[in-house]
Amino acid sequence: MKLTIYYDGQFWVGVIEIQEKRRLKVYRYVFGSEPKDVDVLEFVNCRLLAILHNGMQRGVETGKKQRKAINPKRLQRKVAKELKQKGISTKAQEAIKEEIEQRKVQAKKLRKQRNDACKQKKWEQKQQKAKQKHKGR
Repeated sequence: MKLTIYYDGQFWVGVIEIQEKRRLKVYRYVFGSEPKDVDVLEFVNCRLLAILHNGMQRGVETGKKQRKAINPKRLQRKVAKELKQKGISTKAQEAIKEEIEQRKVQAKKLRKQRNDACKQKKWEQKQQKAKQKHKGR
């Protein structure tokens, strides 16, 4: 699990990246103003688990795992490079976009159900009104 906090130009955003069974799952949390250490600690201790449990994300397929042993110096350079790197990975961005698309699809389904229910209700009211007119009321 990896938590990256960065400033996106408007808000401070936390991105949680989780690697599970060769899939990358990414969750985004907006802090708003610059978070203090206490805010980050409270987020990790209290809100993080709720976000992970409520997320219904399939994740993005990652490549094959490396089985080769890595030279310690190379590993050290790689760690230093990651620490200098700002922002989030492209895989993480892809996972966030996929989650947004899933939300859009769900919202579209709900909107269609509501519209159909509203149309059905209006049709029934129209039928009821026509029956009352037919009776002469």
